[in-house]
Amino acid sequence: MNEKTYDVIIIGAGGAGLMCAIQAAKKGNKVCILDKAREVGKKILISGGGRCNFTNVNASAENYQSNNKHFIKSAFSQFTPQDFINMIETAGISYHEKKLGQLFCDKKAIQIVDMLLNKCKKYGVDILLNQEISNITKNDDFTIISNKKTFKSNKLVIATGGLSIPKMGATNFGYNIAKQFGLNIVETKPALVPFTFSSKDLELYTGLSGISFDAVVSCGAKSTKKSFRENVLLTHRGVSGPAILQISSYWQAGEEINIHILPDINFQEFLKQQRNENPKQELKTILATHLPKRMVERFLETGIITGIKNQPMNGLSDKNIHKINNFLTNFKIKPNGTEGYRKAEVTLGGVNTNELNAQTMESKKVAGLYFIGEVVDITGWLGGYNFQWAWASGFCCGRSF
Repeated sequence: MNEKTYDVIIIGAGGAGLMCAIQAAKKGNKVCILDKAREVGKKILISGGGRCNFTNVNASAENYQSNNKHFIKSAFSQFTPQDFINMIETAGISYHEKKLGQLFCDKKAIQIVDMLLNKCKKYGVDILLNQEISNITKNDDFTIISNKKTFKSNKLVIATGGLSIPKMGATNFGYNIAKQFGLNIVETKPALVPFTFSSKDLELYTGLSGISFDAVVSCGAKSTKKSFRENVLLTHRGVSGPAILQISSYWQAGEEINIHILPDINFQEFLKQQRNENPKQELKTILATHLPKRMVERFLETGIITGIKNQPMNGLSDKNIHKINNFLTNFKIKPNGTEGYRKAEVTLGGVNTNELNAQTMESKKVAGLYFIGEVVDITGWLGGYNFQWAWASGFCCGRSF
């Protein structure tokens, strides 16, 4: 079998791996990217509905989960959201801010991949796909054996991502390499993922799949409480939407989720006013001026709002108005689980940051071994934060060679 030698070999042709390769090759290193996939940047291509939510202008350590929240600061000081914006502007890629600092391509995500591939080509990076790696060893150099060739390099970068979306090829490869070389792994679990309900709970929401509404979603004890305000989406299996995906990363099995529906509306005052102004109107009609009609009808049919049924407004007591307001501001759900890695956008946990140099991503135990991107125990919020970590970790790793 043929053997080929490089200064740097990167396993994983996603955002972090491509960025790392560009920076390493820019400094004169002979660089190769290996990937088992048939195409590069799969997650980039599907992100943001095909338009790639490539960064968030607000990205800071506060938007990430990790065993060490300070770890990310060094990488972010080396490569900021503005640095990536400068790259795409130079490449002539137009973009827009959707909301909450989230930046998307005006056209297609393929523009981002093409920009990165063009830079790889410019600096002479070899990208070899369909590479099934069977063995990695280290003496003076690393030896990587694939189904097609044997490779050697002084530096080895693992950029293989996490376990999310296995149908796109996600595996535990990166974690296994970390364990092989004695690095510790923070327990992994699906993150940015929809919740599922028990069959009993699903009965309460029959016919409501597809309904979406604005809400503040919270979980956790008072001292650790986390809240997000965005849309909630009812599904045929449970609940999803941006707010739910955000809170899922903080949720512990068995915990309740609190949902404050339409937080800008004081339903107590609204219902009392409507009782005075429209005494003969039905409660369901009044509530449906703000809430989805199907949801109102279902809630009143089932008596889920502490037994309150549809009735004329003039029959609604102050006590029942208070109950309705309390229900809508403290609507509680108790998921029986999540949709798992198949629907998770990212993986929580990963290679323990205590094992890595925050400035270079190099292992403290194994010289020349690096971990970047999602495989590391750094998990961002929904909205471009995880791509920013990919770019920054890849950049500071590649520029260290």
